[in-house]
Amino acid sequence: MKRIGIICKTGRLEPLEIMKEFLPWLRERGVEFFVDIETAQYINMKGYPRSEIPHLAEAVVVFGGDGTMLSVARIVCEQDVPILGVNLGGLGFITEVHKAEIFDAMEEVLSGKGLLEERLMLTACVQRHGEKIAEYTVLNDVVINKGALARIVEMETFIDRMYVTSFRADGLIVATPTGSTAYNLSAGGPILDPKMDCIILTPICPHTLTNRPIVLPAGVLVEITMKTHAEDVFLTLDGQVGFSLRQNDVVSVEKSPFRTRLLIRRERNPFQVLRTKLKWGER
Repeated sequence: MKRIGIICKTGRLEPLEIMKEFLPWLRERGVEFFVDIETAQYINMKGYPRSEIPHLAEAVVVFGGDGTMLSVARIVCEQDVPILGVNLGGLGFITEVHKAEIFDAMEEVLSGKGLLEERLMLTACVQRHGEKIAEYTVLNDVVINKGALARIVEMETFIDRMYVTSFRADGLIVATPTGSTAYNLSAGGPILDPKMDCIILTPICPHTLTNRPIVLPAGVLVEITMKTHAEDVFLTLDGQVGFSLRQNDVVSVEKSPFRTRLLIRRERNPFQVLRTKLKWGER
């Protein structure tokens, strides 16, 4: 690879310090790089809109946390450009490369020795009065949740046009395997291998305690109709994009035609990631 895009978490000094060493390192190897505008303005060089970088680069390196990775995944997925995530945040389930490993990881990427892992994404649509009014692509999850003062939400749920149940809960999570370690995990949902092709349906604090999370094949269509009249219920996409829902709105979720392609280290051990991030085995 000879063209690399670089996108950094905004408002942080740490990636700017890393750029002082990383960019000259790339130049020495004859690599052309394209830095996002927000980062470039602090290092006195030409920058590019984030939306343009996937059209210019063969791969994108993201410096930040999982939130930055999620936003970049939605930008690059249509261009089928792989992403290398460098963790400068907290847990870092998606941004698995530690900052001390940056140069070793990039050597693997530039030489073509790095591994490529594809992740399922979801498409979520909102229909109101039979008309599609919004559509989103996500890597982690699609969440229906209520505001702090809203009453319990009733959601009539169908899978492949077959009635499942009417959930009465604080909300409902439709998650990918990648998103299984996000909100889904906090709500009591299962942890799945992120390479799997399936969808998790997890109620949030259900009124009926027998309403449990369910794992579905990736090819199903999940349709959720808002039965509650409430102005304080929202659709949240990857925890970053919000959309206000109304009574009788229908949220449909299905497998996206796009996939997130992650560049990972050859020595990467997914169970080591879980042990490290979730502190398994510690007393």
